Amino acid sequence: MPLMNPQYDSIMRLYARRQADGRRKLEERLHKIQTEIPGLKELEAGLTELYAGKARAAVQGASREKAKLEEQISALTARRLSLLEEKGYSLSDLEPSYVCPDCRDTGYREGDKCHCFLQAEIRLLYQQSRLEEILKEENFSTFSYEWYEGADRKVMQDNVREARLFTETFDREFRNLLLLGEVGTGKTFLSHCIAKELIDTCHSVVYLTAFELFQLLARAAFGKDSPRDTWEPGYSYLFDCDLLIIDDLGTELPNSFTVSQFFLCINERILRRKSTLISSNLNMEALDSIYSERTLSRIISSYTIRQLPGNDIRIKKRRKLL
Repeated sequence: MPLMNPQYDSIMRLYARRQADGRRKLEERLHKIQTEIPGLKELEAGLTELYAGKARAAVQGASREKAKLEEQISALTARRLSLLEEKGYSLSDLEPSYVCPDCRDTGYREGDKCHCFLQAEIRLLYQQSRLEEILKEENFSTFSYEWYEGADRKVMQDNVREARLFTETFDREFRNLLLLGEVGTGKTFLSHCIAKELIDTCHSVVYLTAFELFQLLARAAFGKDSPRDTWEPGYSYLFDCDLLIIDDLGTELPNSFTVSQFFLCINERILRRKSTLISSNLNMEALDSIYSERTLSRIISSYTIRQLPGNDIRIKKRRKLL
């Protein structure tokens, strides 16, 4: 779903609120600091005047005057730092603080959308999927080992540790995950846990069922006679987002198109070093027979493969209620 003008405007209003909130907090903090440190405000004004004089001296080529002003600036800067530290403050307390330091709450970096803007855009685009509501219920804090017994519980504990490691090292190590298991063993829940952790740390996450993925790929492949803004934004997210989650691979109707497009998608993301998480009820042999040896080879060489143990948890929960 492409962003309509009202949707784009709502995101920009978010940044306007962030900027206004940042200015308000800075003003309140400066007022508090200046009240606690008499003379700081005058010192800051003196520094501003010295910096202006230094700039004029540089333009005029007055090197001696510039050097003299630099000495005065250095002395006042040291005095300012000393006054701040005496009261437990630092120079950073005199500067604005940002929700996103990378773009300074503007939404853009060097003319391109910042990663935080991309995340806000994706959140908006996928509101209708109710993913954000699901993540409130399905995350690491609500994960339970109650439904895994004996050796299965140990295996699942290892899988959860692997999932946490995946999120904790996400910015330092390029990795992909393939979660395999029978229906109802917790693959989607564990995917939600990972999605929640990454979204909360301002990473862009796109979550699609296999059916939705191939539907989007088909619109991009066969809908090019229609306006580009009806399919291109969602298509580009497949390759640009920090993490693409493909849920229930194998539930779609496989054909030559889905097989070729699936390889294109995962291969392109590997080349761009963008992480992908895939879950499937199929085993490796079934994946090989459907998606080709070439695709399976790419997955084996580039993915951490985890098998989820046990039987359908939904059935266990239903029985417990009876």
